Amino acid sequence: MSPKGKEKEKPIASLMAGATAGGIEAFITYPLESLKTQLQFGAPSGKKLTPYGILKDTIQQRGIGGLYAGVGAVVIGNAVKAGVRFTTYDHFKSILSDDQGKLTAPRSMLAGLGAGMMEAIIAVTPSETIKTKMIEDSKRAQPRFNGMVDGVRQIVREEGWRGVYRGVGPVMMRQGANSAVRFSSYSTLKQLAQGSMAPGTELPGWMTFGIGSCAGVITVYTTMPFDVVKTRMQSLEAKKEYKNAFHCASRIIKEEGVSKLWKGTTPRLGRLVLSGGIVFSVYEKVYPVAASVLP
Repeated sequence: MSPKGKEKEKPIASLMAGATAGGIEAFITYPLESLKTQLQFGAPSGKKLTPYGILKDTIQQRGIGGLYAGVGAVVIGNAVKAGVRFTTYDHFKSILSDDQGKLTAPRSMLAGLGAGMMEAIIAVTPSETIKTKMIEDSKRAQPRFNGMVDGVRQIVREEGWRGVYRGVGPVMMRQGANSAVRFSSYSTLKQLAQGSMAPGTELPGWMTFGIGSCAGVITVYTTMPFDVVKTRMQSLEAKKEYKNAFHCASRIIKEEGVSKLWKGTTPRLGRLVLSGGIVFSVYEKVYPVAASVLP
């Protein structure tokens, strides 16, 4: 989201800034993503799982590296995802904004929804599927995947390319909702903050980080059920367990209770609070630089 008002956005600058922000954010916050995913799988033995318990067990059994199983797919996917997200959001924003470059909350939500759908199809589904399967595989006594490339090769050989796109429906719903809520929250909070400052004054870095973090909190609680269903649909045994996303959601509610749809909220909240702050802060700093050096 460029601070350039109604001035035409530069797609390549948006892509570069978004990809940089996404890659940095993914690597920094990945351990929280790993904990969230493991919580959403649940425990076959029925024992109670906690973020601290999973963190302790993972480090004891597999070392710090165990928290980074599948990180390559997510860093690459997140860089592409964020690049696509900001590029498409800036495009929709330029179409929907008024003469001063401002968006109403509903229009910002619509622009975010479109950006989220695009990123889900292009980048998020494959990277999330690979990440989820690799995290689940890493918990086995004898993991089958020897790194990301080998994991992708085995998934494609056993399930075809559709296996990499498993769960695309809930991913589209989650990403559409994520981006709609996150961008509209961020835009609204940013405009409120700028309204209290002198015209033309740039927001300080700490305020950008704080606004992005607040947008992350709002996003987590409103979109968590989509995330839980997405994780289950991308598990190694999903094709045997669930017919579709609606069947998956109904089974979770029926067999485990409605509250299970918010399982993993704590680590995801931690990740998206950091993610919102990091992504928007890095993007707002990188975009002007990229725009100034690109034609």
